[in-house]
Order: sequence, then C-alpha cells, then structure tokens
Amino acid sequence: MQKTMGKLFSVCEWIMKLAYVNLLWFFFTIAGLIVFGIMPATVSLFTIVRKWQMKETELPIWETFLSAYKKEFRKSNLLGLMLLLIGGFLILDFIFLKQIAGFLKLVLFAPLLIISGLYLITLLYIFPVYVHYDLKITDYIKNSCLVGILHLHMTLLLIGAAASLIFLMFYQPSFIPFFSTVSLGWILMYGGMNSFRRVSAKQKRLAA
Repeated sequence: MQKTMGKLFSVCEWIMKLAYVNLLWFFFTIAGLIVFGIMPATVSLFTIVRKWQMKETELPIWETFLSAYKKEFRKSNLLGLMLLLIGGFLILDFIFLKQIAGFLKLVLFAPLLIISGLYLITLLYIFPVYVHYDLKITDYIKNSCLVGILHLHMTLLLIGAAASLIFLMFYQPSFIPFFSTVSLGWILMYGGMNSFRRVSAKQKRLAA
C-alpha cells in the first residue's frame, strides 16, 4: 500500500511539473507579445525537458525557465526570424506555382516539395539541437536538417507521434493549456537525445 501511494504521489508530482512548465510557456510567450516571446519561451521549455531527460529532476523550474528565457531571448528570436523567412519564401513559391501550368509546374514542384520536407525535418529537431549544442544560428539549421536525415527512421517516428499528439489535443482541447507544448517538447527532445547519442557513439567509433 505504501509503495502504491508513493508511486501515485510521484505520478501526481510529475503531472503538476508538466502542467507548470506548460503554463510558464504560455505566460512567457504572451509576456513577449507572442511574436518575441514564443521562441525564447520554447527554448526555455526544451531546456527544462532536456535536463529532466538527463535525470536532473530536482532543478528549480521557475529559475531555470527565467534564466534561459533571458539568456536566449535575442539569439532565439534571430533564429525564429530566419526560420520564418524561409517558411515565408516556401509559401510564396507554392503560391507562385499555382499560377504556372504544364510541364514547368511539375519540374519546379518536385524540388520545392523536397525542400519543404527538409524544412519540416529541420523544425522537428531545431529546438533539441538548440538546447543541446552551442552553435552559430545558421549551424543550428544545418545540423538539425542533417540529424533528421541521418536518422530518418526516428524522424518518421517523431512525425507520427507529434501528429497523434496534435490530433489528441484537438479532440480534447482541455489539455492544451496544461500539456500541449510540454508534451510535444518531451517527444521531440526524446527523439533528439536518441539521435544525439547515436551521433556521439559514431564519432567515438571513428575516433578510435
């Protein structure tokens, strides 16, 4: 009975932690007027999730979140602007293709579809890479794409898991304020950490 109550308490504690971090994400996103808040708030969330997955479970959540938010505010927003511009160009390209007919449209559509797929892969890994490595802004984009391509099986699993979670949130919108972003962050960070360990092991084998 005592063991059961201990496990139940541990589960409830983790539920509260996840909900707390998710609420902090909403609060700091709004505090940054959404446009300037979403990137540093997401980086802060992934910073905490990464530490949790590395067994640092007793970290001070508020202090860690606030520290990461302040530290990464400028850099993360520059990265967000770059990603937004790339996404905007891709959307404009698709709009432009609608105006074209015939064989030329098919010729242009294929590479644009490939580039869009690479962009999606980059988005899946960009935050795990950001909080795990200290790189230049352009290197975050390049390495996120490379990690996703090199571990395509994990990328496909992440897409499936993320899509399932998003479907669940739309089906049960009451979960969104408490578990939406942190749950997605946990999934993506788990996949990212798995890929990073594989990369590290491969580098060690090559160095040996």
